[in-house]
Amino acid sequence: MAICNFTKDALPDITLEIADSTIWLHVEPRDDIIQSRIQECLVSVFMLGISCSKQQPQERASIRDVAVEMHAIRDAYLMLLALSIVLCVLTASTASGSDEAALLAFKAGLSGRGSSSPTALASWNGSTSFCNWDGVTCDRRTPARVVALSMPSSNLAGTLSPAIGNLTFLRWLNLSSNELHGEIPPSVGRLRRLQVLDMADNLLSGALPANLTACVSLRILRLRRNQLGGSIPAELGNTLTRLQKLTLSNNSFTGQIPASLGNLSSMEQLSMSFNNLEGLIPSSLGKVAGLQYLFLFGNSLSGELPTPLYNLSSLKMLQVDHNRLHGSIPSDIGAMLPSIQVLGLDSNRFSGAIPPSLTNLSTLSYLYLTTNNFTGFVPPTLGKLQSLKQLYLGRNQLEADIMEGWEFITSLSNCSQLQGLVLAENSFGGQLPTSIANLSTTLQQLYLENNRISGSIPEAIGKLVGLNILCLSYNSISGVIPESIGMLANLVDMALYNTNLSGLIPSSVGNLTNLNRLAISNSNLEGPIPASLGKLTNLFLLDLSANHLNGPLPSEVGTLVNLNGMLLAGNQLSGQIPDSIGNCQVLESLYLQDNSLEGGIPQSLSNIKGLAVLNLTMNKFSGRIPDTIGSIGSLQQLSLSHNNFSGPIPATLQNLTMLWQLDVSFNNLQGKVPDLGVFTNLTHASVAGNDNLCGGIPQLHLPPCLILDVGKTRKQRLKSLKIALPTTGTIVLLVSAIIIIMLHHKKRKQQSLVTTQFIEEQYQRVSYYTLSRGSDEFSEVNLLGKGRYGSVYRCTLEDEGAIVAVKVFNLQQSGSAKSFEAECEALKRGQEFKALVFEFMSNGSLDGWIHPKSSNLTPCNTLSLLQRLNITVDIFNALDYLHNHCQPPIIHCDLKPSNILLAEDKSAKVGDFGISRILPKSTATTLQNSKSSIGIRGSIGYIAPEYGEGSAVTTVGDTYSLGILLLEMFTGRSPTDDIFRDSMDLHKFVVASFLDRALDIADQTIWLHEEANDTDVTNASTKRRNIQQCLVAVLRLGISCSKQQPRDRVLLADAVSEIHAIRDEYLRSWMVGIEQQSSKWKRRI
Repeated sequence: MAICNFTKDALPDITLEIADSTIWLHVEPRDDIIQSRIQECLVSVFMLGISCSKQQPQERASIRDVAVEMHAIRDAYLMLLALSIVLCVLTASTASGSDEAALLAFKAGLSGRGSSSPTALASWNGSTSFCNWDGVTCDRRTPARVVALSMPSSNLAGTLSPAIGNLTFLRWLNLSSNELHGEIPPSVGRLRRLQVLDMADNLLSGALPANLTACVSLRILRLRRNQLGGSIPAELGNTLTRLQKLTLSNNSFTGQIPASLGNLSSMEQLSMSFNNLEGLIPSSLGKVAGLQYLFLFGNSLSGELPTPLYNLSSLKMLQVDHNRLHGSIPSDIGAMLPSIQVLGLDSNRFSGAIPPSLTNLSTLSYLYLTTNNFTGFVPPTLGKLQSLKQLYLGRNQLEADIMEGWEFITSLSNCSQLQGLVLAENSFGGQLPTSIANLSTTLQQLYLENNRISGSIPEAIGKLVGLNILCLSYNSISGVIPESIGMLANLVDMALYNTNLSGLIPSSVGNLTNLNRLAISNSNLEGPIPASLGKLTNLFLLDLSANHLNGPLPSEVGTLVNLNGMLLAGNQLSGQIPDSIGNCQVLESLYLQDNSLEGGIPQSLSNIKGLAVLNLTMNKFSGRIPDTIGSIGSLQQLSLSHNNFSGPIPATLQNLTMLWQLDVSFNNLQGKVPDLGVFTNLTHASVAGNDNLCGGIPQLHLPPCLILDVGKTRKQRLKSLKIALPTTGTIVLLVSAIIIIMLHHKKRKQQSLVTTQFIEEQYQRVSYYTLSRGSDEFSEVNLLGKGRYGSVYRCTLEDEGAIVAVKVFNLQQSGSAKSFEAECEALKRGQEFKALVFEFMSNGSLDGWIHPKSSNLTPCNTLSLLQRLNITVDIFNALDYLHNHCQPPIIHCDLKPSNILLAEDKSAKVGDFGISRILPKSTATTLQNSKSSIGIRGSIGYIAPEYGEGSAVTTVGDTYSLGILLLEMFTGRSPTDDIFRDSMDLHKFVVASFLDRALDIADQTIWLHEEANDTDVTNASTKRRNIQQCLVAVLRLGISCSKQQPRDRVLLADAVSEIHAIRDEYLRSWMVGIEQQSSKWKRRI
């Protein structure tokens, strides 16, 4: 058909449709008056063009007549357009007031985080025209009509006012990356001119409004990462015919994908990932010829991939991973999908062979087929895919043997852009081909673990200089680690554990200065640990356990200043632990059991304030257990059994509130067993096999300690005197008894004096003058915070140079004197007396970390999941100490983030005992059913519900506050947020979502610390599952603690055990999968 006939057929009904669409960039397409003028003009122009292009020359209009006609068309259009604009201006003048009113109503429904007004709305006041307000754009042709409202990432919270529907000239609405909640108002359907609607990354809930389909001008609809639910309206595909991008991912949509979406002929991108969609993928999507990006991963879609999808010639990215799809890849796929760049089918149930024709997809850069049931050999011609960057084939049933199946490795040497090769968890056997060393120098990840590969690591492996991750674990690889391994200068993760590797650890490993993890456990390595490992200053985990290494632990380990875990158990190491170990300031786990180490425990270990696990079992250590071990406040597991330690068990160990497992069995220890702290629980403390111990809790069945050996000796000496006179003998016995009593009293007085001196040495009395000078007369510059009864100041004590925090009470405030007394009493009862000059906590309160004020969120100003778990364990231990180990128990009454202080190592301390209650033993049980007239104690949002009804203060009230605090820590949401109105609260919010959507409701800043793993597709799902399981367990515990009825709340002792188990399980999975901490798994959304 010629263009002349095409145009003639279109007149006059579809004139606007055949016109150049870029015309609408300059005019308002949905203004009915202007639109009709444009149509009239276009009809005249097209008819003139037809007259000029007649088939026969004699039928064509003369150029003179054409010029005259064209002038007339132009002049008529200008006149009519001018009249239309006047009408629009008149209309706009009457509507301008409604636009301003709509904006003010929009503002009224919003706030900043918490209750503050967002700074983005600071200009929204009467001092300037609303067209000049931040984020507001008015039309040039119709002044005072708002055409764009763009306020992404503006710290907006609250609900979206229905008045937004009054901005009828609106073409662009972008409110993405805020904290808007509630439903999308139906009034949005009145925005018929709207072309872009972007409210992604908010907290919007409810279903899509039915009349959203009235926004017929929509080209872009982005609602990803909200809490929207319900089914996707089928009408979307019937009415929004101009839609180009539809993004609904990371919500809770259910039901099936509407087949009507196949009618969206202009669609370029369709994203519905991470919802609860099910059923079949509609084959009608294959009709959307211009579709370039199709993202449906993370749902429950089933059935086969529709054949028409393979015919989409424009399709660049097809990702349907993490569903329940089955079937096989078409054998002729190489003749389809000519534009495909990313093909993601992983984590489904696809089966069959990988078709050789797939290598004809010349544009393919990313091929993800992990976690399916693919079988057979990998096509040997994969090297034809010269644009290939990532090839992920892990967790299938692919095979190779000594005879064939490895040819594809040689072929891949032609892929000069290859970055990631994942072949893990298949059935690849035979020897590792030497051609693997010929792969591109751009290769960054090489995963071959969990196969049946034999042979040795090629010497030429050093040619892969771009390698970041090398994983060969769980194979039958033997031989030595080649010296050339030291040429992989970019390596951050080397995992060679559970292999048959033997020989020495090459000293060239010390050249891998970027290494984060070195894991070669459960192999046959021998010889000494090379001193060159001391150059690996970025090392996070060193795991050489279960080998045959011998010799001393080199002093160079002290240079591993970033080391978090040192696992050297199950070797033949000898000599002493070097004092330099104390320089490993961030070390948390030290496993040296099952070796032949000797000597004593170095005092320098007490410098490692974050040490959580110390295991020295089954060695030849001797001497006393240092008292300074009791100063490692973060210590949780201490295992010293089966050594030759002597002397007493340090009493300082019972002050370790985080210590939950202690094993000092089978040594030569003697003296009294402490009876507080971990020593109160037989299941967590073992002292068996020490014949000279005494005392302790009765369940140990140890003999009582003989307290007055000196007195008894003197008594025996007196008895040995042969005195004839009975009266004299009686006097002597009486005097002896008096002496014994005096000696005992003197001993107790000396002990008291020592304790007093210790307290005075540790906490000296200071004068008002000293505190005033150290805080610059309590100036605002040094003000750290204000509370109900006083203020806290930063103070530097001149004599010691120590920085402390000083709490100054306002005696004019009613109740402040009682608050002072309560806080002193609580601290005194806790057996760790601190005056009201406190240790300065350099990391401030927990509140500042879970609700950071900075808009630039980074790993440096947020908390990781592991840090949150450790802080939680600290808080639980502290509350357990107050409730169950202080006599009488102490009830805090005001647990909340601002009362949790973080030390430099981010260990947590519970502070502010200003309204705490000492619970007398005689009333500890009867108070459960009594009433109190003391008034409500605590802070809004954290107060136990029963306190509002006048119930007495009890320990289970603290448990409720603890549960709310726990939910807040892991969701990032305060119980007083605006989202919690009417009957909704933080507890109910989590209950409704934590099982299915734990990852969605979790504080998203957690992921800032997990991005280092995002390129590891093989372990991405495992990592995600571990995090989800941990979050579900934590949130479930928070729910159990914050039940409405006190009798339904979990016992604190059980909660403490549970949180320890959750943290330890996550730490175990985290250590096992540490490669996920040293690589980047590219998020493909």
